[in-house]
Amino acid sequence: MYQVFDETGAPAESGERVKALLRELKQRQLKGFLVPHSDQHQNEFLPPSEERLAWLTGFTGSAGVAVVAENGSALFVDGRYILQAPKQVDTDLFEVLQIPKAKPSEWVKEKLARGNRLGYDPRLHTISEIERLTKTLSAAGIRLTPVDDNPIDKIWGKDRPSPPRAEIFMQPLEFAGKGSGEKLMQVQMDLVEAEHDAVLLTAPDSICWLFNIRGADIKHTPVTLAYAIVPAKGRPTLFIDPQKIGESVRIALKPYTEIAAPEALDEALTELAKSGAKVRLDPGSASMRFASVLQAGGAKHVSGDDPCTMPKAIKTDAEQAGARAAHLRDGAAMARFLAWLDEVAETGRIDEVSAAMKLEDFRRETGQLKDISFDTIAASGPHGAVVHYRPTTESKRVLDKNNLFLIDSGGQYADGTTDVTRTIAVGKPTAEMKRHYGLVLRSHIAIAAARFPAGSRGQDLDPFARGPLWAAGLDFDHGTGHGVGSYLSVHEGPQRISRLGTEELEPGMILSNEPGYYREGQYGIRLENLVLVTPAEQIEGGERKMLGFETLTLVPFDRRLIDPKQFLPWELAWLNDYHARVREKIEPLIASEDRPWLRHATAPIR
Repeated sequence: MYQVFDETGAPAESGERVKALLRELKQRQLKGFLVPHSDQHQNEFLPPSEERLAWLTGFTGSAGVAVVAENGSALFVDGRYILQAPKQVDTDLFEVLQIPKAKPSEWVKEKLARGNRLGYDPRLHTISEIERLTKTLSAAGIRLTPVDDNPIDKIWGKDRPSPPRAEIFMQPLEFAGKGSGEKLMQVQMDLVEAEHDAVLLTAPDSICWLFNIRGADIKHTPVTLAYAIVPAKGRPTLFIDPQKIGESVRIALKPYTEIAAPEALDEALTELAKSGAKVRLDPGSASMRFASVLQAGGAKHVSGDDPCTMPKAIKTDAEQAGARAAHLRDGAAMARFLAWLDEVAETGRIDEVSAAMKLEDFRRETGQLKDISFDTIAASGPHGAVVHYRPTTESKRVLDKNNLFLIDSGGQYADGTTDVTRTIAVGKPTAEMKRHYGLVLRSHIAIAAARFPAGSRGQDLDPFARGPLWAAGLDFDHGTGHGVGSYLSVHEGPQRISRLGTEELEPGMILSNEPGYYREGQYGIRLENLVLVTPAEQIEGGERKMLGFETLTLVPFDRRLIDPKQFLPWELAWLNDYHARVREKIEPLIASEDRPWLRHATAPIR
């Protein structure tokens, strides 16, 4: 299995660990310390050796930050985790607060006095994050102080897992669509135009995209942990653990890059600084430590976007074709799973863990699954209201009869990454469940069918997905959609559909479309497909060409939860057209015994 179902947090040990941290801070004359969920690459998902926040607090979500101080501690999470966090941490130790309603900086100003020092590990925070926090805290007379070594690592000691050293492999050109040489030329042209001498790349997915390599240093995300310096002219250098490179990969990379150990990176940056080179760092993804290394060498970094981010987000023709192929086989696996689930869901023998395992089995049987794309969210009844609930052997529930089952999952294939969520009725749904499901499905259709002009941003489209819910006095506390990589991270920027989505959407970008509704203590509903931004086209009778979306995911919605009276005629037409396409594409790929289920699941709704 690619997924394990053990509890990974340790809230019972948090008390002693916090006490040990406070003793260490006292020796360093620090009144508090920041503990983010991040590593030196600012990854969302972390290798076990970097899970400091989970080790200290017990919280296992993919985003959050704790502040530990002499007179109290707090854990800050966003709306996805506001129900999960209090169940995982000792709330007598950590006050759980939701951002952006609560801000860590304001909490710190209340807890620390003028002249106090708040410590942080500069490897784990971005440049822009520290610059903002420094400005805010300085006004209150609080000094933000970097540490050379993380006190948590000292306390963790020999029990801390070793860093990952998975061997890297090449991503074939047939799936990448562009060779590394062409990509390097594109990046170097960006640097020349900006009059920058070099860029330091710190994001693993950028580095893997640039050199057409993949790895396995992070669970479910096929990246390697490495750095790269790309000069405006000349050969780049890839800084990577030599144990990760086999001879065939070394030969493949030789025409494009030099290879050095990560320990050589500081010296290389210092030499660039001493030469007066303008070295670009992305303030939103590069850690503060690298800015400090350049400054110590006598030069201030120049700020600029990671030059790989946008070309990586805009998929090549080969990547788009790969995404379609991946979604075909993934849709067939999902159809087999949903047909199986309909047979067994009401038996009382299926729980959240066994359902997640069965879905992984169906994906494995495609013969092309490399990994799942994230830990499956399999949530029955009230667990569905916990947005990023992860079932464990301790928490698992049998699928509740006459309730809802939410399953959010995805696969990693060499030609694409998938992410799909369906909410399924187990037994007979209530009228209220059907009403809420209908509102979420209408919100989903609003995005899927949207037409919008060039220059539109994710924040411009986000209200489309909330309109039906807002009209009913409802909402959801997460973004509507995130970017998705090509056999890379299932969460990719800069594209996203949310209130914070300021990046313009461009043809070739892949995003999720996943509105939801969550009733605490009862059930959750989320419906997610991946969509591809399509080129602008003329609309009959219109005056301007409009972009749109191609829905990549091919999985039926649950007919038992659809009341056609809730929908406008054009919404039902979209739904029936979608189901007809699912049936046409998926039926040839599944066994004859599952085809009657698919035909029923995709039959026209009137």
